[in-house]
Amino acid sequence: MNTRTLDQHIECTPEIAGGKPRIAGHRITVQNVVIWHESFGKSADEIANEYGLTLADVYAALAYYFDRREEIDRDITEHKAFIAMLRQEIPSKLKEKLR
Repeated sequence: MNTRTLDQHIECTPEIAGGKPRIAGHRITVQNVVIWHESFGKSADEIANEYGLTLADVYAALAYYFDRREEIDRDITEHKAFIAMLRQEIPSKLKEKLR
């Protein structure tokens, strides 16, 4: 039986996912898991089943988040602000076509 310790579930690699902390062996970031859990209300079981993760992976991501909550919340806020700015500056081609 292969046993992984908590620190083996999360990794940061500069060339993958912009260096953001992610679940080892996946491109799923801790930030993704947090948004699915906190914003969309998905349970750890739902996240694990939907994305092919183990429960340990999901809980490790959430533990990592709660240890670094301020930093990750700031990243999420900055990302949302960037998206809002892009939406204002670049008009939706779909909306234009529907008009």
